[in-house]
Amino acid sequence: MVIDYCKKHVDATAASSDEKPSEDDLKNWDAEFVKVDQATLFDLILAANYLDIKGLLDLTCQIVADMIKGKTPEEIRKTFNIKNDFTPKEEEEVRWENQWAFE
Repeated sequence: MVIDYCKKHVDATAASSDEKPSEDDLKNWDAEFVKVDQATLFDLILAANYLDIKGLLDLTCQIVADMIKGKTPEEIRKTFNIKNDFTPKEEEEVRWENQWAFE
């Protein structure tokens, strides 16, 4: 998958202006490319980071950011299957210390 992404973006930048896909075409291709399950998305993030492929890293991280945006901590935990290991007292303390973040 990473190679497909790189080929598509290299071909898009190397093509002559007549053959060059439009910016919208490339954005649409990217949008389809990242329609994958969570495990694959996280693997793409790890690969892009390790291989220093900034465009792919930015794209995949933005998808994860969009998955988080506007959700409560409980919804985020459910989305990413994260266990809440805080006791109710610890959670209350964290919320009190960081009230500004919950406003």
